Amino acid sequence: MEKIKQKLHETISNKEEVHQLIQLLSNIDDSKSFVLGIVVGRLYNAFYYQTKRILNREPTKFEFAEFLEFVKSKKSVLEDLW
Repeated sequence: MEKIKQKLHETISNKEEVHQLIQLLSNIDDSKSFVLGIVVGRLYNAFYYQTKRILNREPTKFEFAEFLEFVKSKKSVLEDLW
């Protein structure tokens, strides 16, 4: 799970890509909840596909719960991305 958390941190730390994505989609909706949805979607994508790539299986319910706790613990960092 540590390798997956590392990939999630990499996703968060790549602020320039997040800003570009937000700017591109801001004409659809520029609310904080929409932006947070974009960021959490990127994180979930990283979590799911890294789990498949590293562990060669889908994430377990426990791993998904850990992912949710990770996202919850990073809420202030995620909101600071924009």
